[in-house]
Amino acid sequence: MVGPYRGLFSAPGTRGFVIAGFIGRMPMSMLGIGIVLLISALTGSYATAGAISATVALAFAIAAPLSGRLVDRFGQARILVPFVLLHGAALVTLMLCAAYGAPIWTLFVTGVVVGGSANSLGSMVRARWSHILGGSARLHTAFSFESVADEVIFVAGPALVTGLTTLVNLYAGLILTLVCTVAGTLAFALQRGTEPPSRPGPAQSGSPITIPGVALLSCVFLAMGAVFGSVDLITVAFAEDNGAKAASGLLLGSFAGGSMVSGLWYGFHAWTISLRHRFVRSLAVFAIGLTPILLIADTKIMAVALFFAGLAISPTIITGYALIERLVPAHLLTEGMSWISTAVGFGVAIGAWAGGRLTDSFGASNAYSFSFVAALLAVAIGVGGNTWLRTPEIGSSEVTSTAT
Repeated sequence: MVGPYRGLFSAPGTRGFVIAGFIGRMPMSMLGIGIVLLISALTGSYATAGAISATVALAFAIAAPLSGRLVDRFGQARILVPFVLLHGAALVTLMLCAAYGAPIWTLFVTGVVVGGSANSLGSMVRARWSHILGGSARLHTAFSFESVADEVIFVAGPALVTGLTTLVNLYAGLILTLVCTVAGTLAFALQRGTEPPSRPGPAQSGSPITIPGVALLSCVFLAMGAVFGSVDLITVAFAEDNGAKAASGLLLGSFAGGSMVSGLWYGFHAWTISLRHRFVRSLAVFAIGLTPILLIADTKIMAVALFFAGLAISPTIITGYALIERLVPAHLLTEGMSWISTAVGFGVAIGAWAGGRLTDSFGASNAYSFSFVAALLAVAIGVGGNTWLRTPEIGSSEVTSTAT
């Protein structure tokens, strides 16, 4: 599997922005669960914890396309630096409000600023790959690599923040989250050599969301985000119900581990099936894979089930970004990719809120039904509108040569 990935880092500067981008987006798997662990421990309510986590995700979802448009217009560095400094200050304020028992509404207010100032760094890393590789066949491999990197983050991040929060200090997980996001994002922004040029585009250019295929992908990823948000929160409660709350990060890491393995395989494979058909098939496998978690009451068996449930995540996300790259004009690429982050963010907000409510009302095992229904909805949307995802078939970029 290593073969296709060997030539990715030959271009000057690629290693630097990949490493910085990896560190800077570590918090995407740590922030939500860190907030849930902190607030649920302080208030004793998963509904409150889920609502605050949902507020952060919702604010990010609203702001991501706007910051993406600013990046396309003014460049990454000029937008990333002030945003990440504001984000860091807001996260410190949220932790201080929690530490000193400030009214609950202050946590929601600071949560809005935390989410609204967060950067969609994964989109910007992929935009750099697109700038460096252009229409090369290696772009598929680069997107696959980044999806694998995302899943490494989702394997390590939840386990790390859960361990720090439950075994060291309630605030330790969020402190590490703060350090990673500020240090990694600043290091990424300062690497100007690989930064894509700003592309203001025509003054009258509209938003990528008006493109039918982008709108469809956004709806699919909204439903998938609801799965992610609900599984994150419900799994913490499931582990606690089984007397193993500290293992909740490992359970979520297992979910991401399945996706990481499939991402490596997907990037290695030479594909002849069209992107849209790959996308639809991945969605179907995703829904099927979630079925067993509805029936499991044992923590160890759940870890195995979550691993298999995660196998379809990377292929779906990789093909989603590849479709966006073909559907969206170059001068709107970052904003177009940010719509995936926005859709997932909205979905995570809905999933965290619904998961918290259902967990408090019906128990964690029953609350997983929501995750399954959201996955079925993603499949229904993707299958029903897949004709909007037709893109020109580019022979050299449609497959990844194993000889690369």
